[in-house]
Amino acid sequence: MSGWDEGAVYYSDQAQFPDDAVAATADANHRRHTTLIKFKEFIRNFERDKNVFPYRESLIENPKFLLVHLEDLLAFDADLPSLLRSSPADFLPLFETAAAEVLASLKMKVDNEEPKTEEVQILLTSKEDSMSMRSIGAQFISKLVKISGITIAASRVKAKATYVHLSCKNCKSTLDVPCRPGLGGAIVPRSCGHIPQAGEEPCPIDPWIIVPDKSQYVDQQTLKLQENPEDVPTGELPRNMLLSVDRHLVQTIVPGTRLTIMGIYSIFQSANSPASHKGAVAVRQPYIRVVGLEETNEASSRGAAAFTQEEIEKFKKFASQPDAYKTVCSKIAPSIFGHDDVKKAVACLLFGGSRKNLPDGVKLRGDVNVLLLGDPSTAKSQFLKFVEKTAPIAVYTSGKGSSAAGLTASVIRDGSSREFYLEGGAMVLADGGVVCIDEFDKMRPEDRVAIHEAMEQQTISIAKAGITTVLNSRTSVLAAANPPSGRYDDLKSAQDNIDLQTTILSRFDLIFIVKDIRMYNQDKLIASHIIKIHASADAVSADSKVSKEENWLKRYIQYCRLECHPRLSESASAKLRDQYVQIRKDMRRQANETGEAAPIPITVRQLEAIVRLSEALAKMKLSHVATENEVNEAIRLFTVSTMDAARSGINQQVNLTAEMAHEIKQAETQIKRRIPIGNQISERRLIDDLTRMGMNESIIRRALIIMHQRDEVEYKRERRVILRKV
Repeated sequence: MSGWDEGAVYYSDQAQFPDDAVAATADANHRRHTTLIKFKEFIRNFERDKNVFPYRESLIENPKFLLVHLEDLLAFDADLPSLLRSSPADFLPLFETAAAEVLASLKMKVDNEEPKTEEVQILLTSKEDSMSMRSIGAQFISKLVKISGITIAASRVKAKATYVHLSCKNCKSTLDVPCRPGLGGAIVPRSCGHIPQAGEEPCPIDPWIIVPDKSQYVDQQTLKLQENPEDVPTGELPRNMLLSVDRHLVQTIVPGTRLTIMGIYSIFQSANSPASHKGAVAVRQPYIRVVGLEETNEASSRGAAAFTQEEIEKFKKFASQPDAYKTVCSKIAPSIFGHDDVKKAVACLLFGGSRKNLPDGVKLRGDVNVLLLGDPSTAKSQFLKFVEKTAPIAVYTSGKGSSAAGLTASVIRDGSSREFYLEGGAMVLADGGVVCIDEFDKMRPEDRVAIHEAMEQQTISIAKAGITTVLNSRTSVLAAANPPSGRYDDLKSAQDNIDLQTTILSRFDLIFIVKDIRMYNQDKLIASHIIKIHASADAVSADSKVSKEENWLKRYIQYCRLECHPRLSESASAKLRDQYVQIRKDMRRQANETGEAAPIPITVRQLEAIVRLSEALAKMKLSHVATENEVNEAIRLFTVSTMDAARSGINQQVNLTAEMAHEIKQAETQIKRRIPIGNQISERRLIDDLTRMGMNESIIRRALIIMHQRDEVEYKRERRVILRKV
């Protein structure tokens, strides 16, 4: 028993000697408390000018959320922004608590009633530059980042639990467990803390059942943000990032909007990760939890743009000038020489007519559609690019690379939930704007048919995979096309040159035939204009002025489209009616004389087109009534474009000299000798053979056209093969 009562010392290290962890916790609590007080002071006492408290006032006006500028926070206290940047997940909830408490005390002062503490969402914004999506790496996890991009998809709104209500299935005790914000879940404890009484059986492992009805929820939505096209390095595919937005940011963004967002770079374990990652516990998917977002250019957002009083005054002053129409047209594609009528038509397309809803529910479109058809290198695509930059909402596509589904809408199956959803194509994304379609003639005919409905009824009807719906596509269409032979051929009739179906041609309000005419004086002017542009391309001072002009035009167009919806005056209506009847009469007479119908039909649609053009011209001057002057200009534009196209090409009434008539007769005889009835021959080979016999190529082509009109020969395989009929 030796050593039993040895003088050993026993001690307990619980209460007397606080351990580092406890001290750290106490320290953290103290720090959180002081930070909370600082946040409260900031909301209450931050003043921008003398006696102007912006945050206090905005809280009273809109108690749901508060937009905070990090620069203001920095001016108030230098430590607060750095705390928010380094650990936003800890300090943002504190900031929200502070805002809720300040709101409660303010309400008490105003209403003198017992306040309820409501949740306030804090949204952050700052003037710093956004980072590139490619530079965000693991070192930014749980930090505040700022990136910009274009949204390509938005999910449905889901309910996300903030507190999960648990109930023990054995002893019925309850527990509220907080959920991690963003895409994280709740951690449910494995055991129940209930101590069993005598005779009671203890609670088993995992006893908790979730009670969904008693849990608390907020709205949540996921977006997909893709890099801006101009930020993608050459030859690389654009990257995209998953975003999670909640509460008041939900359903504010439609796909196709450009955004700049501030958010917390976080990670989550994705449910549908590939089989190779199933065992890898440590591999997580990144996403950004958004704590503030702004739409990059106001022009592309669907909401009403805010115009300052000063801007409105400027616009009204400009519109009251007598030469406003001329000035607007001079601002359209200033780098392109000539083409004045095309510029006027593009101006009408950008401003657009008035959309009308009739009492019986029929909607009449107000958007102007324009087709540019003609030779290569006549700046058709430049017009399209200019409109894409200037129109408030614009989508640019090329004919060969677009399918019917890509232009209208496609049904896609979601990878995780395996259910179908609709994704709008170019015509839906550009709702309220312009679609520019280049190489319109290279589109497959079945794809071109898909946009018939979008161009006239301005809706897109879908019935696929159990989804039957109608989408809006209130867009103007600006299309550019080449004739089938590449160049515009004056020897062929207009029918052969245009080579598009009359169904689609009648939907275009204006059809311009843009020819590359060889004239000495004009060529000289164009050459000097182009050389001047190339010589002064890099002048920086002029560059900022140009972008300012573009921006002004964009804002002016937007203001006119919002504010002004003109209608025709009585005298203008009477004049228009007489003109339309006259045009129909002329076309009928021409058809009787030539014996064939015009390639571009003049129908009621063309009458509506002139009405729309008159309204667009009135809209440029912010006038609410379209007068006779506007109607005259609209009819002039219509005459130089569509009417001119309808009359173009050769007719049989070409004044032939006796010598030419004799030569054409000879060529016909030779052609009939070369091709027996019912046989076919390549057009190129036939022309080569006859030119070797000393005939003129243009005479041979004339003879072929005349035989084709008499229905003696027929063209096959894109006009490459000639078949002689019986």
